[in-house]
Amino acid sequence: MTQDTVVGLATRAMTLAFEIAGPILLVGLAIGLIISLIQAVTSIQEQTLSFIPKIVGLALLLVVLGPWMLDQLVGYATNLYTSIPSLIQ
Repeated sequence: MTQDTVVGLATRAMTLAFEIAGPILLVGLAIGLIISLIQAVTSIQEQTLSFIPKIVGLALLLVVLGPWMLDQLVGYATNLYTSIPSLIQ
């Protein structure tokens, strides 16, 4: 296994992690920003107010994008395991 192979595998793993985590982080950020704006306009300064909308939003996102995320992870793992014989040589 060469250094280029290791770097390629690590790059693909990090890219996949960013692709999967990106939508989750963006939805959490958007919901948090909206709740913060509502709190600033209404002068409600309750710290725990944003948790329930974030939980609901992220749960809906996982229901919608969960199969795609799982498919990406399974595809990467399958390709990695099937390429082990060629990586060892």
